[in-house]
Amino acid sequence: MAKSTFDQANLDPEFADAERYEHHVPVFSAGEIEGLTEAPQTFGWLAWKRFRHHRMAIIGAIGLVLILLLFIVGPMISPYEFDQRNIADRLQGPSSDHWFGTDEIGRDLFVRTAQGGLYSLRIGLIAAVLATAIGTFLGAIAAYFAKATDILISQVINMVLIVPALIVLSIFSKYSGGNATSLALVLSLLLWTRIARVVRGVVLSIKEQEYILAARAAGASHARIIFRHVLPNVVGPVVVEVTLLLGTVIVLESTLSFLGLGVQPPDASLGTLVADAKGNIDNDPIRVLTPGFFIVAIVLCVNFLGDGLRDALDPRSKNERG
Repeated sequence: MAKSTFDQANLDPEFADAERYEHHVPVFSAGEIEGLTEAPQTFGWLAWKRFRHHRMAIIGAIGLVLILLLFIVGPMISPYEFDQRNIADRLQGPSSDHWFGTDEIGRDLFVRTAQGGLYSLRIGLIAAVLATAIGTFLGAIAAYFAKATDILISQVINMVLIVPALIVLSIFSKYSGGNATSLALVLSLLLWTRIARVVRGVVLSIKEQEYILAARAAGASHARIIFRHVLPNVVGPVVVEVTLLLGTVIVLESTLSFLGLGVQPPDASLGTLVADAKGNIDNDPIRVLTPGFFIVAIVLCVNFLGDGLRDALDPRSKNERG
């Protein structure tokens, strides 16, 4: 006669354990099983997920791309050259032939605006990259070595901050001829302090972390620790500052060119186009409003993009502001 399940469980402990295990096996749904098999998400993927949900940052990125396409492709499809003159067409308003009109000597303002916008962006990008390189290096060195090095670099930062930028740029403009690369270099030497302060603060907060101390205990050199462990941790804040600094440089360059201290003829930037049209603003306001609109649009797009990158790379910043 076969034993009952109850009798078999009493006589065979292993069978009893199997019975209990059978009745307590967890049951997972298909979605839960799929979630368990997913690879862990990287920091870059999480940052992208946060960024793509930042509506204004997406708008800024799309706007910046569209402006760049207009500046690059526009002159290619236009039949006019940057400095092509036609006195018979002088001071015309917007039309199918001249989309933004013409200036006092008949030059097409659409082509000049596109080329001037690219010139301003080139100056801004070069200055932002150079300022970032200088500020990141000096800020990291100051925070990592501290003591006398930190004091020295901090004093240099304070000295640069009190330098009258307008006087320096006016002297530079007299001897440089408004060259884009030279102007970008001078602007970077005046603006790197902002990046240096940000990097210094980040490095001060991480240099006593366990992995840094472990690298020191393992005998790693200062250069290896800085480039392998310290600088990768400041990439996020630095990327954000680069975008915000780009907008600052474009506004500053446009202001200097408007005052005659920046880009010099025959070259043109958005600032020089505004300066050229200011005398005729009552009769032809579109000549001032067009380059002015692009200055505002570029700066807004860059700032929206920087704000989105800040929230994506450092989600705590959004919580602190909220």
